[in-house]
Amino acid sequence: MSQMNATLPLLGFAAWSGTGKTTLLEAMLPELVARGIRVAVVKHAHHNFDIDKEGKDSYRLRKAGAGQILISSRYRRALITETPDAEASLPELIAQLDQTQLDLILVEGFKQLNFPKIELHRQEVGKPWLHPDDPNIIAVAANVAADTELPQLDINNLTQITDFVVNFARQPQASGLSCSDFGTMPSVDGAMLSVDESRTRILDQIVPVDATQTVSLKQALGQIVATDILSPVNVPQQTNSAMDGYAIRGDDLDREHYRVVAQVMAGHHYDQPLQAGEAVRIMTGAPVPEHADTVIMREQAAQEGDMVTFDLSQSRVKRGQNVRQAGEDLALGQTAVAAGTKVTAPELGMIASLGIDTVAINRPVTVAIFSTGDEVQHPGEAQKANCIYDSNRYTLHAMLTNLGCEVRDLGIIEDNQAALEATLMQASQQADVILSSGGVSVGDADYIKTALAKLGEVNFWRINMRPGRPMAFGQIQQIPFFGLPGNPVAVMVAFLQFVEPAIRKLQGHTWQPTVLSARAAEPFRSRPGRTEFSRGIYQLDANGRLTVKSTGQQGSGILRSMSEANCLVEITPEQPGAEIGEMVKIIPLIGRL
Repeated sequence: MSQMNATLPLLGFAAWSGTGKTTLLEAMLPELVARGIRVAVVKHAHHNFDIDKEGKDSYRLRKAGAGQILISSRYRRALITETPDAEASLPELIAQLDQTQLDLILVEGFKQLNFPKIELHRQEVGKPWLHPDDPNIIAVAANVAADTELPQLDINNLTQITDFVVNFARQPQASGLSCSDFGTMPSVDGAMLSVDESRTRILDQIVPVDATQTVSLKQALGQIVATDILSPVNVPQQTNSAMDGYAIRGDDLDREHYRVVAQVMAGHHYDQPLQAGEAVRIMTGAPVPEHADTVIMREQAAQEGDMVTFDLSQSRVKRGQNVRQAGEDLALGQTAVAAGTKVTAPELGMIASLGIDTVAINRPVTVAIFSTGDEVQHPGEAQKANCIYDSNRYTLHAMLTNLGCEVRDLGIIEDNQAALEATLMQASQQADVILSSGGVSVGDADYIKTALAKLGEVNFWRINMRPGRPMAFGQIQQIPFFGLPGNPVAVMVAFLQFVEPAIRKLQGHTWQPTVLSARAAEPFRSRPGRTEFSRGIYQLDANGRLTVKSTGQQGSGILRSMSEANCLVEITPEQPGAEIGEMVKIIPLIGRL
C-alpha cells in the first residue's frame, strides 16, 4: 500500500441508517458534475452484495472460481474482486481509484475512521448526534438546530450543501491523506473506546517482567524460555538409518546379489568402510557405515546365508533413500528453542533430546484475584436469599493457570472501602497483576472508585463491545490493575481481549491470537459501530468450508454459552451483523480456556 493513499480531497457523510445518505448523494452528484467537479464515490455495504446478474458470462466465471473478473466495454469497465478472507480497508479501496481523473472523493460509510465528514441528521430518525464523539466531523446538515459551533447546514437545502462540498474540494488543505490518517477515531471524554484502542492503551503501559530462573525440564512446562537454547550437538549425531533394512553404497545399485558383512543394531556401529558388493543389515536409528548412503527396507529383501537379494519390481531404488543425515534436525550451534517461546510437550522433548535437563525461564507472572460484592458467596455454602455463587474466580483461576501464571486467590471482598483498600494493598505487594470482578459498572458504589483513586491511577472505561462493556484499568502501587465486569461471560471475553495479551507481554511471550474466517450458518446481529462477540461453534461443512453457528442464547450471564463454544464470532464495528453465507471473523478458543 502506498504511503499517500488520497492525493485528493476526501469527504465522508456520517449518519444513522434511515437518514438518507444515498438519496442526498444521488441528488448532489449531478450538481457537482455541472460545476465541473469530477467525483468518485466509495460506498461501504454492511451486507453481501452482487453487482453482476445471474446467468451473465462474468457471473458464471466468477462463481466457477475466478478471484477477480475484469469486465470492459466501449462505455465502462468494472473489476469485481472476491474478498472471502478479509474486507478491503478504505485506503486499499482508494488506492484502486485513478485519481488523475478526479477532483473529489466522497465516502458513504466508514464512519469510525479518521477523515473529514459531514454529519447528516434528521430528528424523526430518533438517533443521537454523532459530532460530539467524532472530532472529524466538520459540519452538520440537519432539519433541527444542533448545539455546536460547527457550520450548520439545512439537510433539505441541496444547493447549500453542494456549495459547502464544492468549497471544501477547492481548499488545498483538504487533500493529501496518508495511511496513518485512517486509524480508528480517538475517543473523547464521555465516549466509548473501541476494542482495539483499549487493547493498545493497555499494552502501551505493560512492561515485561525482568527476572529469570532456572528450573528442571518438567517444571518448565507452560513457561516462557528466557534465552535462546542452542543445540550442543548435531541431531541426529550420526548419519543413520530411517528404517530396518540393508545399507548399501549409492554408487553400487546395479547388482543382483550383495554379501552381508555385518548386522548393526541401534546403539552400535560397523567400523569398516563398506566396499562395493557389500551390504550391512541395519536397524532403525543405527549409524550407517562409511561409504554407505542408501537403505533398502527389509520387506524388499531376501537373505540366504550371507547373501541378500532385493525385490525392486514395485519400486525403484533412489540413492540416499531411507537415511537421515547428521544434523538434519538440528545442526551444532543452531537455535533449538527461541527466547519468548512457550514450552509445550514438543519443546520439552526437543530439549531433552539435546541432553539438557534444565531451562532458563522468565519468572512466572503472579496474579492476585478477588471478587467483590455482598451478594457473592463461596461455592459449598448454603445459599442465602438474594445471593449468587462466585464463579468468576474459578474461571479466572483456570485461565491464568493455563497461561502458566501463579495465582493468589484473595477470595470475596465485602462491600466496604476499608476492606477493598486493604485487599488492594495486599495484592500490590505480592503480585505482578491484580484482577477483580464486579463493581465497575456505572452506578456502582462510590467507595470502589474512591479506594482505587486513593491507591493508584485507575480509569473507568466504557468499551464499545458486547459483552464486557464496563472495565477499569490502571495501576495500584505501580502494579497493573484490571477491574473486570461481574457477568461471567463478560469476564471471560474481557479477559481474552485485554488481560491475556497483557499477561503474555509481561511474560515476554511472542504471541498473536489465531483468527480465522468462516461462513455464517445463521444470521449474526449487532449494532453498527460496536464490536460484538458471540459464542460460536465452527466446523467444516460437506464441501470442506469452515462454517460457524452460535451456541444459542447469548446473555452475558449464560455460562453454558461459553462451555459449548469452541470460538468467539467477532462482528466488527463496520458491520451491523452478518447474513447466512457471509464471511465472519472467528477466534478459536481451543487452548485458551
